[in-house]
Amino acid sequence: MSEVNENAAIGNSSSPNNGNSNKIKNIIGVMSGKGGVGKSTVTTLIARELNNKGYKVGILDADITGPSIPRLMNMEDIRAFSSNNSIIPVVSDEGIKMISLNFLIEDENSPVIWRGPMIGNIVQQFYNDVLWEELDYLLIDMPPGTGDVALTVMQSIPLTGIVMVSIPQNLVSMIVAKAVNMANQLKVPVIGLVQNMSYVKCPGCSEKIEIFEAPEMEAFLSEMNLELLGELPMTKEIINYSRTNDSLSEDVRGTVEAMTEKIEVFCKKNKLRMFLR
Repeated sequence: MSEVNENAAIGNSSSPNNGNSNKIKNIIGVMSGKGGVGKSTVTTLIARELNNKGYKVGILDADITGPSIPRLMNMEDIRAFSSNNSIIPVVSDEGIKMISLNFLIEDENSPVIWRGPMIGNIVQQFYNDVLWEELDYLLIDMPPGTGDVALTVMQSIPLTGIVMVSIPQNLVSMIVAKAVNMANQLKVPVIGLVQNMSYVKCPGCSEKIEIFEAPEMEAFLSEMNLELLGELPMTKEIINYSRTNDSLSEDVRGTVEAMTEKIEVFCKKNKLRMFLR
């Protein structure tokens, strides 16, 4: 297993910028204050639902040191390539365009040993130098926390808004609050919160069982001025969704459809606000 060091970075930050040839209508950052809450899974669920609605969709995997999108989209054996100073994204069978560092290295198990500024430069290259062409939605799967990449994305990419992902635990809610406050300070709109692993459903009686000691959700949402986009259960069907391509159950499908529709409505309202300025 080889390491990916700073000298192996793709191109350089002074390479020609083809960003002007891309036409991206809405850019949604998907963020969590803490790792392990299913942020990348939520990204893929939203991307696939938007794609099912007929939109042109892309995913930018900005979690450079811990990329999950290739595996979640069942595309880990595919590689991206460069052509005429552009990076050609990988395209899934359903037509979703994707870029991730794991599409550009030989061994997905190779560690990325880069400092913060180098990682930030790669994220900017993924936005500027990838040939996204025309997209209705570009989802940016951001690494957990409020560090260099989050700052780079919020300051250098014209985000339409941020979707926060959390699980119902007091500790996680506190860390999510930090991420929300970061977005507010940088004047990036927060579309709302997706609460993942919210419950498990009893296979015998279909009762919803809350497995975490959840904080008062309504109070937290009110305090942070957040809209609850949806609550997803902890279930094998979501965990296995990318690998099996099986259809989601009616309950989960309905939740994904509802939260995706709320994102659509937000983007349409934002577009109207921009037009009226």
